[in-house]
Amino acid sequence: MGLLPVSGAALRSDARVRDAARDVGARYGVDYTDDAAVTALLTDRRKAVETEQRRPAAWLGLLALMAGLFLPFGVPLSPALDAHLFAVVGAAGGLTVVGVALLVHARTQWKRALRHGPLAGYREVLGIARAHGIPLAHIPPWLEGRSAGGGGKGAAPIPTYPPVEPAREALAEPATESPAPTTASASVPPKPSAVAYYEHVADAGGWHDEAGCLLVLAGAGGATWAATVGTGVGYAALLLVPLAVWVWLAGRRQGREKEELREEALRYVRALEAAQAAGARVPELSPQLRALLDGHN
Repeated sequence: MGLLPVSGAALRSDARVRDAARDVGARYGVDYTDDAAVTALLTDRRKAVETEQRRPAAWLGLLALMAGLFLPFGVPLSPALDAHLFAVVGAAGGLTVVGVALLVHARTQWKRALRHGPLAGYREVLGIARAHGIPLAHIPPWLEGRSAGGGGKGAAPIPTYPPVEPAREALAEPATESPAPTTASASVPPKPSAVAYYEHVADAGGWHDEAGCLLVLAGAGGATWAATVGTGVGYAALLLVPLAVWVWLAGRRQGREKEELREEALRYVRALEAAQAAGARVPELSPQLRALLDGHN
């Protein structure tokens, strides 16, 4: 079982959310407070959505559209096409229409799979949980119809509801009442310092290869200029080559360090999954951990 947006235990922790989730589940025949049932639902619907994305209609429509748009540009390059101009224009128009129709059909089928009843009901439950202050640990991009990188609003975003005030019993608990004991298995593991550092450096770097190539080109250009013009000063640019090697080595060292930190972050995410399965309420993941989880899945 992977990391769910919210666990059933978290939904049941607020009676209002629990009752709303059960009302929504009654409409679709799914118990959204049952982690196993939700996992099975998400697994099945993700396969259905990805199947719609891979159907031939999508790439055939794209090919037909590209052929229809670019075919007229080949007329000046081919006398045979120029002699049958009207036929070429008609074929281009037909391919364009067919391509657009296939793409619209493919997107319609994809959106239909994305807005499948039980899946739409689950997004409704997530919106209710968020309105009641229950954090959503991680929302997979495919669940909202977003791109793989997680950008954009998506074709089926989580509904937004007005925030709800906390329940009165949560605001005024008796002072003499001791908090309910929690087992270690149901507690959220503390975030290791290595994971916090990974979140800080995950988006940094990535420029070493480009910088090293530019330095090598600059050194080679300076040496070439010196040999052509006969000026010895240009050979000083060759000093940029050792600098490029140093930059490449620094980038490689940073890459190894980030890979080690990435493995530590993955272990932390897996620990969060285990804690959620044990009933703990997992907080919302940082953008870096969400991107890591999306890329790993």
